Amino acid sequence: MRIPRYRYETTEETHRTTNFEIFFDLVFVFALTRTVEFMAQTPAAITMLRGLILILLLWFSWSAYAWLGNEARADVGLIRTGTMTAMAALFVAALAIPDAWQEEENPLPAPLLIAAAYLVVRVLHMTLYLYVSRSPQLTRTLRLSLVPLALASLPLVAGALVGGMAQTVLWAVVFLVDVGGERIASGYSPWELRSVSHFAERHRLVIIIAIGESLISIGLGAGAELATWWVLLAALLGFVVSVCLWRLYFDRFASVIERIMATAPRPRLGTIATDAFTFAHLPMIAGIMYIALGIEQVLAMLIHQGAADRLGLPGVVALYGGAALYLVGRGLCLRLAVGRTALPPVVGAVVLLLLMAPARLLPALSALALLVVALAVQCAVERRYGELAASLTAEPAS
Repeated sequence: MRIPRYRYETTEETHRTTNFEIFFDLVFVFALTRTVEFMAQTPAAITMLRGLILILLLWFSWSAYAWLGNEARADVGLIRTGTMTAMAALFVAALAIPDAWQEEENPLPAPLLIAAAYLVVRVLHMTLYLYVSRSPQLTRTLRLSLVPLALASLPLVAGALVGGMAQTVLWAVVFLVDVGGERIASGYSPWELRSVSHFAERHRLVIIIAIGESLISIGLGAGAELATWWVLLAALLGFVVSVCLWRLYFDRFASVIERIMATAPRPRLGTIATDAFTFAHLPMIAGIMYIALGIEQVLAMLIHQGAADRLGLPGVVALYGGAALYLVGRGLCLRLAVGRTALPPVVGAVVLLLLMAPARLLPALSALALLVVALAVQCAVERRYGELAASLTAEPAS
């Protein structure tokens, strides 16, 4: 039956991710790739911080539509039209991201374009969500969340206008007000989750697409032609890093989390989904992007300098800090879903941070090889001791 454009279709418990939602994910990950390009222009601490702010704003824009698609089908009627409009706004923001902190005169005000796109995405999401909500609790949650969104719009626009360090501070405030306020609001009135399978699948797919996009970044970093055997080796090591990231998420971990969600009491589902997916998956996505940045820096050094040169501090932090972030996100996800701490991700993250010191003294290619060894050992340890698999029998967090 054809549904009119102004109507919508409520999702069922067995609902799965639609092709249209995967299309949305591709636009989101394209924006993340542009953020990596932004950080790669002038790798430095301030640039990486600004990149993180952009990742935060992009992630919670994507996450909002993962929740909306769990309430009403994203590929039907009014929701499809609204989501496509949000995709267009997100695409505009992605194109403007390399000039997010505009240092030179440009006929297009990139910071204002990003601010306007973010407001379009968020306001449209709230409007659509309120339209499809038939639950008094969900409607109350949405109305409470409108308050921090309205407050966050002020520093968002102000930051785009003033630029520089003030923009960095004000856009960080946007994240704290909008997302922090929304989390406080959900503490009073939790979100409602209709389909566990759909929500878990959305996050699985965005992780695998992000890992895939990181491979594309590595390929672009290698250049149109392979300059040397060292560049080929570095690209292959980057591929092995991606395989390790894939295995750490999809070998047991993803199925563990979904099974925990499936057995959780329905009143707790919204809270667990918010904590374990919306918040705990953010460090994983950020970690993947930072690792892609670090590998690009290794490739750039091999192409333009030499195999004996050391990787700069920003590159080392991106590689090892990004990998540590990824492991922290996995450990946090289990902690918030199960109520217990899995030691392998925590210990692995600490080891990676400690390895930054010797990696700083090694040639760039050797620093990347050391990261590969560390991640391979992490995969082996988690498979050998099976602490994550033991969570299958654990009770969800109460």
